Amino acid sequence: MFVEVDERGAKRLLARHPWVWQGMLRRAPQDPGFYPVTHRGRFLALALFNPGTELAVRAYAWEEADPWAAWLKNLRAALQRREADRAARPQGGRRLVHAEGDFLPGLVVDEYAGHLVVQIGAAALEARRAALVEALVEALGPRGVLLKNDARGRRQEGLPLYVEAAYGEVPERLWVEEGPVWLPVRPWQGQKTGAFLDQRENRLFAGSLAERIRPARALDVFGYQGGFALHVARHAGEVWVVDASEAALRVAKEAAEKNRLSNLRTLEANAFDFLKREARRGPAYDLVVLDPPSFARKRADLERAYAAYKEINLRAMRLLRPGGYLLTASCSHHLGEEAFLAMLKEAAGDARRAFRLVARRGQAADHPVLVNVPETGYLKFAVLEAVD
Repeated sequence: MFVEVDERGAKRLLARHPWVWQGMLRRAPQDPGFYPVTHRGRFLALALFNPGTELAVRAYAWEEADPWAAWLKNLRAALQRREADRAARPQGGRRLVHAEGDFLPGLVVDEYAGHLVVQIGAAALEARRAALVEALVEALGPRGVLLKNDARGRRQEGLPLYVEAAYGEVPERLWVEEGPVWLPVRPWQGQKTGAFLDQRENRLFAGSLAERIRPARALDVFGYQGGFALHVARHAGEVWVVDASEAALRVAKEAAEKNRLSNLRTLEANAFDFLKREARRGPAYDLVVLDPPSFARKRADLERAYAAYKEINLRAMRLLRPGGYLLTASCSHHLGEEAFLAMLKEAAGDARRAFRLVARRGQAADHPVLVNVPETGYLKFAVLEAVD
């Protein structure tokens, strides 16, 4: 059995973009699975296929082979690329599989101090979950494997939402080493797989910046469990973590205690309301971190999202003392790098303040970006210095 695509689908696959939409199919099986993809009798790729979704084809290999064997080959390659980091930081957190970025669409695997958290986002792969877990256990020998399959995108694949242990034990709370900080992880109840590993290198950067400038007062907005704040607090007079989740802020307080930080404060509040209220007081911080959730989950949300990003950045800019730093992020892949910088330019202009762009950063290296697949590069991170 195979999937046949039209000229448009063939062009995408030949350009090594893995996604082919339902409207580009000529002939296809009735059931989800791992299939060869062809065009006019010519082999193009091996792919996950789901006839019930708009994004029908997700390719992962471009040479003829047994489909499952080729998938396992890509899995071994992804794990091999992280082997040195696993050896160097056995108690750390890392992404082992980054979906399309590792030619493994529909799969995310994160590791926290020897425990694996797996997210499956494709019907074809869900049917092979036992074999997948077996392959991961054999390759990595983890203490436990958790299937955290509660992402809303699974509904588009016709899959149920659930969270369950598949091997060994995975505690409700884990602690991972991130440089000099112990970072909290909630694999069962937390967002994503329990933490935001894509910001790991940016959190370390924030800590090194704080060590250099020694902020008297710092602010971490949309702070969640205080990841950025924990790094900054080691070199600051006082750091406030603002988030709407009381449960997340409880964890941030626990993390401060574990890291022996007495200068970390928490505030449960709507970030937009807090920034609006705080901005009226004028410059009061030497360092502000903005790490909001995605405001544009689909392209139709982009105009509204752009305005929301501009609003929070404008108000954060007004909070900074002269010489202060704004560390600001967007994880909305629909808001590209160029639009992100344009938004910051407009916000600075409306704030009537001048900022120097100190650094442009992105997601951690274990979240690889494919230039053929711009959707894999979603995280934007800018460091601005108030120079007026």
